[in-house]
Amino acid sequence: MIPQKNQFSKADDWDELEEEAIRVYSKDEIVALQQSNATKYRILSPWRVLLAQVLITVISMVFWSFFGEPVGVSLYTQSAFLGGLISVLPSVLFLTRLEVAKKSQRLNPGSFLTALVSGEFIKIAVTLVMFLGIAYLVPGVLWVPLLVTYLLALKCVWLAWLWR
Repeated sequence: MIPQKNQFSKADDWDELEEEAIRVYSKDEIVALQQSNATKYRILSPWRVLLAQVLITVISMVFWSFFGEPVGVSLYTQSAFLGGLISVLPSVLFLTRLEVAKKSQRLNPGSFLTALVSGEFIKIAVTLVMFLGIAYLVPGVLWVPLLVTYLLALKCVWLAWLWR
């Protein structure tokens, strides 16, 4: 591909184009900017999202408990619990992996990226193992409550946009 001059530029020659000035902020300047406009830069803890996943799981369990033969703890409720567990447990492992990386003595962008990728791999692997384990080891599991609760708990991350 041949580089071309910006068609909206008023400069006629490449030499007349000026470089954009990019200002690099220090950590203290970033913190000061965040504190000056705290409502715009609120920090959302991922543990709060995890708490929302647990709450959605409990609400879903209560909802599905009305469908069981004896109203209360039934196979519907247990299946909803398993669906929430499949969402919550891998998230706990992922966040724990990131917390361990943050507390490491050699924290740099490369090691944090490694922790992020390995944490995501752990999360995916544990999710797959849990789905397969439940499919083979839990007889009579009801897949509709399990999958609905799993998807609801998984999408709690979207609630983070409302909290910001």
